[in-house]
Amino acid sequence: MAVASFTIAIDGPAAAGKGTISNAVAAHFGFAHLDTGLLYRAVGRRTLEGADPVSAAQTLTAEDLDQGDLRTAEIAQAASKVAVIPEVRAALVDFQRAFARRAGGAVLDGRDIGTVICPRAEVKLFVTASAEVRAERRFLELDAKGHEVTRSQVLADVRERDARDAERSTAPMKPAEDAVILDTSDLSIDAALARAIEVIEPVLP
Repeated sequence: MAVASFTIAIDGPAAAGKGTISNAVAAHFGFAHLDTGLLYRAVGRRTLEGADPVSAAQTLTAEDLDQGDLRTAEIAQAASKVAVIPEVRAALVDFQRAFARRAGGAVLDGRDIGTVICPRAEVKLFVTASAEVRAERRFLELDAKGHEVTRSQVLADVRERDARDAERSTAPMKPAEDAVILDTSDLSIDAALARAIEVIEPVLP
């Protein structure tokens, strides 16, 4: 599908399924995909190594996104902490916006894509699920990778991160006014993807 530029913004809290849905949507329509959370995770990992968060964001390279496992619970918490720093967010905005308007279409997922990064995106989705469902998904993911965590610990981490992401002063996580809410609590991935495609197809040029 050849399009000049077409942006799909997909936001939502951790473990709601937005990354999986975004990947599948991008593959379905032949669009490029950017998991913007990886940018913050890469910055977070560098701060765990002793770097200044603002400096880490300003000097971030594509190679930083490929350095080991960025999806550990420790890095997730570090990412959430650096994401509240306005200077960090500002350093990463231009990269995200340029990606969004690339020729051929783009899918970006994060927490402020539809509200801050791409407020004029052609399609906006807010993917969510209950904290309990999301914590169970994240627990199973971490457990499968060999991380020693408990369900109660993961649920506490999910709720803590939700609060921090929603209450931060800069670009808080919330649905855009014109976003379509997609609750995946009781949906399979296939059903959630089908619903997303139903929303997107009528808007395509």
